[in-house]
Amino acid sequence: MQPMNLKRVFHTWWPLAASWLLMGTELPILSAIVARMPNPKINLAAYGGVVFPVALIIESPVIMLLAASTALSKDEPSYRKLRRFMLVSGVLLTLLHVLLAFTPLYHLVIVRLLHPPPEIVDSAQVGLMLLTPWTGAIAYRRFQQGVMIRFGRSDVVGTGTLVRLTADLSVLLLGYHLRAWVPGIVAATAAVSAGVLSEAVYAGVRVRPILRGPMQKVPPAPPLTRRAFAAFYAPLVLTSLLTMLWQPLGSAALSRMPQALNSLAAWPVVSGLVFMLRSTGVAYNEVVVALLDEKGSSPVLRRFAALLSVALSGLHLLIAITPLSLLWFGRVSALPADLIGLARLAFLFALPMPALNVLQSWYQGAILFGRKTRGIPESVLIFLTVFLLILGAGILWKSITGLYVAITALTLAMGAQTVWLRLRAIPILAQVAARDAV
Repeated sequence: MQPMNLKRVFHTWWPLAASWLLMGTELPILSAIVARMPNPKINLAAYGGVVFPVALIIESPVIMLLAASTALSKDEPSYRKLRRFMLVSGVLLTLLHVLLAFTPLYHLVIVRLLHPPPEIVDSAQVGLMLLTPWTGAIAYRRFQQGVMIRFGRSDVVGTGTLVRLTADLSVLLLGYHLRAWVPGIVAATAAVSAGVLSEAVYAGVRVRPILRGPMQKVPPAPPLTRRAFAAFYAPLVLTSLLTMLWQPLGSAALSRMPQALNSLAAWPVVSGLVFMLRSTGVAYNEVVVALLDEKGSSPVLRRFAALLSVALSGLHLLIAITPLSLLWFGRVSALPADLIGLARLAFLFALPMPALNVLQSWYQGAILFGRKTRGIPESVLIFLTVFLLILGAGILWKSITGLYVAITALTLAMGAQTVWLRLRAIPILAQVAARDAV
């Protein structure tokens, strides 16, 4: 095994970062193509304001399967117990998706809570119907990817994302070619469903050699009991659920503030570019989980986090203050002219986000390593509290464009969350530092 140094951390991080970065390009590509199809504002607003936020909420209980599988799939008995949980959860959540998309619950629950502009309601329901495979496919894929990361095959994760994007792009281009008959929301959601299903199939095929080989050679670990798993995973489920809440809450708030349709239409384009820059920092969480248990790792991982934070912040600033943002929002994303200035300023407000994501991954990875996961949902509650207070002020004030309020709320809430994660991670990092000093 290589000694712990920046080179090794980089080699562990970059396949995961590439996977997240490729995944982060999905929304910008989707937005750019939908923006070039008929009725771009309506279709972008339907996807970014209703379909995507609702799908994220439904999948939230399984989103942390990647971290759980990375940390706990140490041997075959543990793998089988986690797989059973994944399958049951995927089926139940898919049934919930069907109920919300295909029954009157769509109007009774989703429309009533989000209060979207009337012109996007029907388009959003069609999109939600087409996104039915989303949760089950993601549960299966993230579970198997955790096994790959655990057994040193994080490179396969990046290749799987490339498979997903290829399927995405193929369906999107077909929809664009048939744009006279196919609405943008149909092309977008059909593409996303094709992508997640393709990646799930790929992950299932590529994990088999690990299950038959390296996993069989691992000495059995202490049995993973239901109680131990529940104690570990329940805070993560709460965390992911609370984390995903900001998306529908943000959409609901945007619908109640000035320039609602413009804000909802620009929202997926701005958040897509921001997420692309944040994505490589999000990937650092699994790196910390995988490497922090090795002696001598903490100072190297801390240094890598600092370097990555500076690099991502610098790139974000470069795009925000130069014509690159005009090029991105105007030429690449093809936003209508009246949305370009709105998007550029909102993107500048998001400047701290990439560095905050890296720091959150560092602190959250340490908390997961220490298995004291209670601090993670606590931090998300703080995030939501700050986020909702600022959104509420924007709704009451009614004089600031909704997109600016939402981006500012998101940035400040992430800052508060990062501070709390640091406070919870300090005792664990102190123990790790003491271990590394011996």
